[in-house]
Amino acid sequence: MAFKEIVTKAIIGKGKKYFKNNYELTATDTPTTVLGCWVINHQFKGYKSGDKIGVDGSFDVNIWYSYEQDSKTTVVSKKIEYNDVFNIKIKENADLSGDTDIIVRSLKQPSCSKVDINGNTITFDIEKELGVEMVGETKMKIAVEEDEEPWDEIEDEMDEKVETDIDNSVNTEYIE
Repeated sequence: MAFKEIVTKAIIGKGKKYFKNNYELTATDTPTTVLGCWVINHQFKGYKSGDKIGVDGSFDVNIWYSYEQDSKTTVVSKKIEYNDVFNIKIKENADLSGDTDIIVRSLKQPSCSKVDINGNTITFDIEKELGVEMVGETKMKIAVEEDEEPWDEIEDEMDEKVETDIDNSVNTEYIE
């Protein structure tokens, strides 16, 4: 059996990382109770940075809270930008000199896991998990069969009954 080498695009490195970050924002009124926290508009883009992968992204956090002894409510918003760096293990036979594509997936969308009030400051934890894949050129060896498979003979399924039926069904005076 013979072998051939093929150069193709494939995943040459991948990994995932969990993040838990603490942020804060200042409310215009002194909050009594936090009623809800929503994380929306998550956007991100990956890029190659030396032998690492960087991810630039952002999301909006909306915190709904009550104030004046729970008699009024309002929502405060903040856009949060981030830059995360991944060390990924590159597979053998990967060619890093050529073009590589970076694919980023959100394995766990950003969500608020904890909120605290300290005067007019609201502190909150955001959890997220990102997965990255580096796609580039790699070499593969495949087994090649040198012999071509023989062609199968295809025969029509014709027997005497079919031939007799055809002969009996032909009207010889059709043209006249």
